[in-house]
Amino acid sequence: MTTHRFRDSMFTDGEMRQTDDGWVVQARVARGGNVQAYRGSEMGLMDRDIVRVYRPAAEVFDRKAFQTYARKPITIGHPAEGVTPETWKDLAVGEIDRDVVRDGEFVSVPLLFRDAKAVALLNSGGPRELSMGYDASVEFRDGVTPDGEPYDAVMSDFRMNHVAVVSNARGGSELRIGDGAAKWGASPVHDAGKEVPMTLRKIMVDGLEVETTDAGAAAINKLTTDAEKAKAIADKALADAVADHQKQIAAKDAEIAKVEAERDDLKAKVVSDADLDKLVAARADLIGTAKAIADADYTGKSEAEIRKAAVAAKLGDAAVADKSDAYIEARFDILAEDAAPADPLRGALKDAKPVKAARALADEARAARHKSLTEGWNAPVDVKH
Repeated sequence: MTTHRFRDSMFTDGEMRQTDDGWVVQARVARGGNVQAYRGSEMGLMDRDIVRVYRPAAEVFDRKAFQTYARKPITIGHPAEGVTPETWKDLAVGEIDRDVVRDGEFVSVPLLFRDAKAVALLNSGGPRELSMGYDASVEFRDGVTPDGEPYDAVMSDFRMNHVAVVSNARGGSELRIGDGAAKWGASPVHDAGKEVPMTLRKIMVDGLEVETTDAGAAAINKLTTDAEKAKAIADKALADAVADHQKQIAAKDAEIAKVEAERDDLKAKVVSDADLDKLVAARADLIGTAKAIADADYTGKSEAEIRKAAVAAKLGDAAVADKSDAYIEARFDILAEDAAPADPLRGALKDAKPVKAARALADEARAARHKSLTEGWNAPVDVKH
């Protein structure tokens, strides 16, 4: 950031009024929020024809800047070195009063002329233009104002030095410029009333060659960069939206798959009438067996619980404590065999004595018959009387 001297034209808001202290006229001395064009040579840039300088309203109307207006001297012409404490007495013909205010986009100040000769000069057809001489800091950087106007530098830290009464001004009635760059700082040229030569350059915009000024090129480059950034943001937002949508679809698909799996599982668990009959019969048989082992209430118990309860009832809780289902099922089956009802035929066969073979029985019967026939006549006869 560098410091430069500037002089901007002013215009009055009315006729001079004589007061006890001198002659007073209200003037607009500065504008805020605009862009002013200066010759590059006056800004120290010899390779640039024009430099566009942005004057932010926040800087122009800053409280510290306002404080530098009050009591600044009025001079005839711009002093080459400005007004200093050493030259004030010789140069000052009046001063800016203290009532510095903002008037729309302008700074408005009361000018108090105390020198009669200067007033006479103004009223006699002499120099009637007013020009503000001030210092300001300038930062050279490209940009675009909120209104879309491109610029090459930004002005800040305004410090007023004096107000000059000048002649032969180069601008119009508003914001007129001073009387020559050689005496005091740079003056704006955008209101000069004549064409200012500018160096044009060629740039490529979306495949097309465009001829424009340096400031125009800077503005186009900024707009292009901004457009690319906006496109990148939009592309990312679209990609994020697509990815989010795909995630939502995947989540829905997973939810649908889960519902279908649960439905299929429920279908698999549906029992047909025949299977239901088998299950009922099997459960009835199991409960019957359990009751044969130990008569108890097995209502509401699962098959494993029925076996465990029957074994525990028959053998005691210790028989099933910390035992696996397979172990308990084996004990149940053993107890079931022991508790089965007796088979009469099987019992008879089990308890029957051994018998001889049929041939042996026949031989014995034949021998007894023969003995009866051969020896029977000798047997004693029991005669009853």
